[in-house]
Amino acid sequence: MDEIVKQALAKWPNVPDCYGWLGLDARGRWYIRDGATQFAGDFPSHKGTELHHEKLLEFIARNYDHDARGQWFFQNGPQRVYVELECTPWIWRVDPSGAIRSHTGQHASAASCLLDETGKVYLVTDLGIGLVHTQDVGCIAEQIEIGRWTPESVTESRLEDAYGYVRSPSRRQQMP
Repeated sequence: MDEIVKQALAKWPNVPDCYGWLGLDARGRWYIRDGATQFAGDFPSHKGTELHHEKLLEFIARNYDHDARGQWFFQNGPQRVYVELECTPWIWRVDPSGAIRSHTGQHASAASCLLDETGKVYLVTDLGIGLVHTQDVGCIAEQIEIGRWTPESVTESRLEDAYGYVRSPSRRQQMP
């Protein structure tokens, strides 16, 4: 976490959390979801505006984390901005050598490989579970062929509970 963010948290400890305004899609792209987008419907059906500003994306990446309930957020100064996830909290990029990097640029080591009923591939790493980016499925296939990973079957609808993350903190916030 950035030092300036830590200072802001200390200075303003009681800033309310923000829900529904930031989304992460299955390709590792961030979306701002204004009030009209949120009113139109849930993420990812109504994504909002994709963020392209390089410095903002770097800031989000450095300050992306999760709470004790498995809800992922971006710590924006003193305010926690909870993230709506299309799929998983991490999106993995895998290069031909098998090296793994997250959508935030962090390197990871895989402990296991999962394959769901629709053919999506996930890696469970030292950082947590994530979906393999669609452009890198060929690299994963090569790693499977050489015996680096053996995919285990998984049901997509059970991932959230099995790996302790929340896809929609805003929906959970609305529950009694």
